[in-house]
Amino acid sequence: MLKVLRPAIARVLTPAGQVLARTPVTPNALTIIGTIGMSAGALTLFPTGHLFAGVMVCTGFVLTDMLDGTLARIKGTTGKFGAFLDSTMDRIADAAVFVGLAAWFLRGGHDKVLAGVAVFCLVAGALVSYAKARAESLGLTCDVGFAERTERLLIALVATGLSGLGVPYVLPIGLWLLAVASAFTFGQRVYAAWRSAEQLAAAAGGAPDGVTPASDEAADPDAAGSDAAGSDAAGSAAAGSDGAGTEAAGSPASGPDVAESAAVSSGAAGPDSASSHSASRAAGSAGPVAGHRDAWPGG
Repeated sequence: MLKVLRPAIARVLTPAGQVLARTPVTPNALTIIGTIGMSAGALTLFPTGHLFAGVMVCTGFVLTDMLDGTLARIKGTTGKFGAFLDSTMDRIADAAVFVGLAAWFLRGGHDKVLAGVAVFCLVAGALVSYAKARAESLGLTCDVGFAERTERLLIALVATGLSGLGVPYVLPIGLWLLAVASAFTFGQRVYAAWRSAEQLAAAAGGAPDGVTPASDEAADPDAAGSDAAGSDAAGSAAAGSDGAGTEAAGSPASGPDVAESAAVSSGAAGPDSASSHSASRAAGSAGPVAGHRDAWPGG
């Protein structure tokens, strides 16, 4: 929601980044320093009731942490590990803020319900960040969210700081608002990832992940076996026709003795040849079908 402010924030931080670029300070060092300072301030000042002081310390180190990206761009040292380190350190800093608030509610605030709400905000915020990271690692589009990390941190720190100045009810309202916004944002990202997966599946032909459409023969092994048997039978019949054509061409058309001899020969060989031909057709039909069914158990 506050993405529109990022260019303005970058312009404000650029002069400080240019000054730091002349020093040996690295972007990763800024990330670690910001996380340690913010965590220390939240875990030591919030549980003791120094809410406003804790917010001031956290805000200062948040600005320090925001400089790491600007410094990396100026120095030309942007990389995948820097992005990984920044995201990981952000989760640690967020956890410190909400753990510190939960400790305050349990010790000085005497409100177990709000302590539970603070813990819920911690868990929901982690799920919001994880949902986007996991979706993008799978190639899905998940760049949506009503309450991203900047918005969540802003609500928590502003509500805590005003409560530290004595404004009543602002911290409970802020935490409940943050809990609802975080849960809503998590649902937004899950839905966006589902929509992206559906679109990718439709673009790929609608086949589910990991499933390869089977061929017609693989889907119906009996039909494939029948086709093979039919092909063998057709081949045998064609071979018989060629043999008959050759025999007819080789027999002279004139001469009763020759015709009688041919008739006698055909009569003598007829039953055996027919039996042999029928057997070969039966064997040709049964062979491929049996073999195909062996390859598909239960078919």
